[in-house]
Amino acid sequence: MQERDWRPESLTAQGLGWVDASTQAINPPIHMSSTFLRTPDYGTERAYIRDQNPAFEQAEALLAKLEGGAAAALLASGMAAATSVFMALKPGDHVVAPQLMYWSLRNWLLTYATEWGIEVTLVDMRDLAALRQAMRPGKTQLVWIETPGNPLWSVTDIAAAARIAHAAGARLAVDSTVATPVFTQPLKLGADIVMHSATKYLNGHSDLCAGALVTKEKDAAWERIIQVRYQLGAIPGSVDAWLLLRGMRSLFPRVRQQAATALTLAQRLAQHPAISDVLYPGLPGFPGHEIAKAQMQGGFGGMLSVRVKAGTEAAKATAARVGLWQRATSLGGTESLIEHRASIEGPGSPVPGDLLRLSVGLEDAGDLYDDLDQALKGGNALG
Repeated sequence: MQERDWRPESLTAQGLGWVDASTQAINPPIHMSSTFLRTPDYGTERAYIRDQNPAFEQAEALLAKLEGGAAAALLASGMAAATSVFMALKPGDHVVAPQLMYWSLRNWLLTYATEWGIEVTLVDMRDLAALRQAMRPGKTQLVWIETPGNPLWSVTDIAAAARIAHAAGARLAVDSTVATPVFTQPLKLGADIVMHSATKYLNGHSDLCAGALVTKEKDAAWERIIQVRYQLGAIPGSVDAWLLLRGMRSLFPRVRQQAATALTLAQRLAQHPAISDVLYPGLPGFPGHEIAKAQMQGGFGGMLSVRVKAGTEAAKATAARVGLWQRATSLGGTESLIEHRASIEGPGSPVPGDLLRLSVGLEDAGDLYDDLDQALKGGNALG
């Protein structure tokens, strides 16, 4: 691809247009070597796969370009990416995170992170006054937000959160897995780091596990994160990196179609007699819709949740009766998934028992609605 200011859609479809120099292949080779030859004087461009895997370079460069960042790093999973940011801090540092967020990370913060000496305060990130009150200037080192937030899809004002964090001397990290760089670029709104569970929309095919971080600046904090990745060995394999780049090439049409279908379903389900509430940032009545409209350009994502009017058992029965939707954990793939989230998270989950989480895939919108409709009716969701 000739050097030019091509649009993100074009850059992504061609993976930045990189061509293998030795073969002229438009898809990169998969480098399986774990070590690399040194010169007689022990010089080398790269030494070991754990920190200098050539399989990572194209995907990292593309993601940094899409997010407008200075650098990107692939990691073994979304959890590896997220926890690396916190593990780059020091015992005694204070962090602020959402009350309702990705369940595994929330549990990690309240167990391993606190046991290691990180002080954690959880707040409702929709409430900027609460966020401001939670800050401890000189002590708070990191504010972590997730927007839209799983599984209620609450929206946090990224620009406002960045101002609050920076005023207290802290950095802002954003889990933008659901928004994707198709709809939101948090670094342009003031964030310092963006995290993606690349397993989800970036890959989009439910066939790998990976995470990614993008930094606004290659500063000392970023170098600490990279050292955590290296020292813990939290890297994906070469084949997974190759698959991720393959998945990212179709990112824009996939995510736009999923978001369009999600909006259609949200609008129709909002009128369904068995549904008490539809949680989707694209609905005008949804709290945070105006903020989402300002910071999500072109769509509101492919995730929504519904609350079943007849309660927990009716919600479970609905999930049990679907035919086209798949009962499985994860999101962002080509197939549509349904999950009774409270059952998955178990005791102590703050998720309402009547809630069903929906990850919209690439199936026909009418078929998806009809399948939910019959499941709601057959599952006695009407009460």
